[in-house]
Amino acid sequence: MRRIVIKIGSSSLTGECGGLDRERVRFYAKEISRLADAGFKPLVVTSGAVAAGFRAIGYPHRPRLLREKQAAAAVGQGLLMKEYAEAFAEHDRIVAQLLLTRSDLSDRRRMQNALAAVEELLVRGVVPVINENDTVAVDELKFGDNDTLSALVAALVKAEQLVIATDTDGLYTDDPRRNPAARKIERVGSIDDGLFRMAGGSGSAVGTGGMRSKLEAARIAVLAGIEVFVGRVAAPGDLELAVSGRGKGTYFEATGSSMSAKKRWIGFHSLPKGAVDVDDGAAKAITEGGKSLLPAGVRGVDGDFHPGDVVEVRHAGRIIGRGVVNYEAAQLRAAAGLSSEEVKRRFDVARIEVIHRDEWVAFETLNVRGGLVP
Repeated sequence: MRRIVIKIGSSSLTGECGGLDRERVRFYAKEISRLADAGFKPLVVTSGAVAAGFRAIGYPHRPRLLREKQAAAAVGQGLLMKEYAEAFAEHDRIVAQLLLTRSDLSDRRRMQNALAAVEELLVRGVVPVINENDTVAVDELKFGDNDTLSALVAALVKAEQLVIATDTDGLYTDDPRRNPAARKIERVGSIDDGLFRMAGGSGSAVGTGGMRSKLEAARIAVLAGIEVFVGRVAAPGDLELAVSGRGKGTYFEATGSSMSAKKRWIGFHSLPKGAVDVDDGAAKAITEGGKSLLPAGVRGVDGDFHPGDVVEVRHAGRIIGRGVVNYEAAQLRAAAGLSSEEVKRRFDVARIEVIHRDEWVAFETLNVRGGLVP
């Protein structure tokens, strides 16, 4: 059965004063239940805990300090899940709460445990409702926003589609609220720098993610082989239209292919411990030629990492992929630019490859230009 991840933002769930809008929660529960009745396996990634809780805790406006956000989330998460549970119960469905932090997915064992729990919930017909654990998350281990979390969850469960519900009907060439000549982009074949220049900031006082964050999420998902829809889900039937390819928004075509669990972890869930800069020949060999990265192609090393850590690989200032490194950082600095034979003579390394091709994920679409279909 098709797995669909639906991301619902704060602005889609809350009223003008910041509290939860019960009717909006009931609307999404009904739409998602209709998908489940049609044979889909829906997973919900939801925002709204901070937005739901800050009024209840006595803040006059959305808090900005970390401790205030954590307190508001601690209150709001219970309110949020209560509404979800009651709304889905109207359709004879049970929901399950999963609170995640970035470190839960960056640690392979914890990630596998989370996946096992989700798999069992789906088998039992339960709708997982997933949110970031804002109460304990710290800035350096946060997803950034729930758009990113939704893409990582979609990659984790091998979803066929990610639906990011927003209050606009897709991506435009400019802000349609200010420029009436702005054109809607129906489909995106590749995500390039031009798209990000179009994207602005957050469009809501109660949300954290704008179109730019949705593009970042889409880039993660399409690299994992998942089609993405970003658009409006506000009226009955909108969600079914989005899933069927006729939605009120923009579709992003999947550019990647199915990956092993290990490669999905390397490419999307791991937290890189450093970076390696490579020359033109090495960049071409590892992104196009299916080759491993050798010391001769290394031109620079950043960070303090050890064998088995994940590092980013950069070329001309751009991140072109991630892989599991076989060298310590200091060792690689000394071996950079040397031939394989010279490295064998001078260093005691278990594997000559800096990153073996079997432990490498290329972000090929980062270097692709064009692909817009207005």
